[in-house]
Amino acid sequence: MSLCCYLEYIGVTVVIVAIVTIANIFSTKKRDLKGKHVLITGGSSGIGLSVAHDVARRGASVTLVARNVANLQKAQEEVEGTISSISGGGKVQFFSADLSSNAEVAYRVVKDAEASLGPVFMLVNCAGFARAQKFEDLSPQLVKSMMDVNFLGSFFITQEVVRSMKQQEEGVIVFTSSQGGLVGLYGFTAYSAAKGALIRLAESLHMEVKPYNITVTVCCPPDTDTPGFEEENKTKPIETTLISEAAGLFKPEDVARKLVDDALVGKFFTTSGLEGYMLTTLCTGMGPVTDALSFFSQVFLGGLFRSVSAFYLWSFGRIVETEHQKRMASKKVE
Repeated sequence: MSLCCYLEYIGVTVVIVAIVTIANIFSTKKRDLKGKHVLITGGSSGIGLSVAHDVARRGASVTLVARNVANLQKAQEEVEGTISSISGGGKVQFFSADLSSNAEVAYRVVKDAEASLGPVFMLVNCAGFARAQKFEDLSPQLVKSMMDVNFLGSFFITQEVVRSMKQQEEGVIVFTSSQGGLVGLYGFTAYSAAKGALIRLAESLHMEVKPYNITVTVCCPPDTDTPGFEEENKTKPIETTLISEAAGLFKPEDVARKLVDDALVGKFFTTSGLEGYMLTTLCTGMGPVTDALSFFSQVFLGGLFRSVSAFYLWSFGRIVETEHQKRMASKKVE
């Protein structure tokens, strides 16, 4: 064997050993939800309700938290149907509460929920809403409401659950951000800011709770076929609609399944679709390294994805400019 071939062989061996070592360091055994307590905010509809069905099928007991009592009662009946279809299923309960109002509300919900079903093992923050409007059209009340519900609602209840999880020295926390939390988009000035704040919260919290065997996951779903999405579409500027269509429309049960699977192995980011994979890879920044595949994707695909993103941004810019020119032409005709 020549010296060059020998050195090449050594180099390949070192790379393989490094990959295997890193994979072992960041590999996390998938956690089991059988007999565990999962608390879901925004659990009466959409992704939250789909998460409830998914964890119920895995044998968990479920606490649903939302504001509308009628929707919660209907959701409870549906999840109970899922539980009855499997052997050894758990229980389901609900609490009507506005978690964004103050920390005391979150405290009472967690204490009452744990009194019935035991310590919360997994918290899934799905409560939130979007309103897409031009920046100057956003009212102060709407901006405050989006920040309160999308950020503070998750902050307060997570703070209370973390106290409990640290005592148990185990737990899984999930924040539901958005692809709009990874990249600012036309019409989403307030929404993207609120959802982006959740990602920074999750990064910081991940560092704090890791010694206690608590993992933190951020879900960044694309547009998902939910009642909230239908409501969001009522005020969307045409530019926002055309830009959002690029990622497609996903089913809530598919998003929920991926969310639970990734959270149970401790992945920091979870998403759906090719655009979601590209965005979470490209926007990881100084985010936690929790699995080998994501780490190598970030290292080796970052440059490629940045090039692709430039095309996306150019196409988004063209949409905005085209619609602007249409409006100008329409005003001239008038």
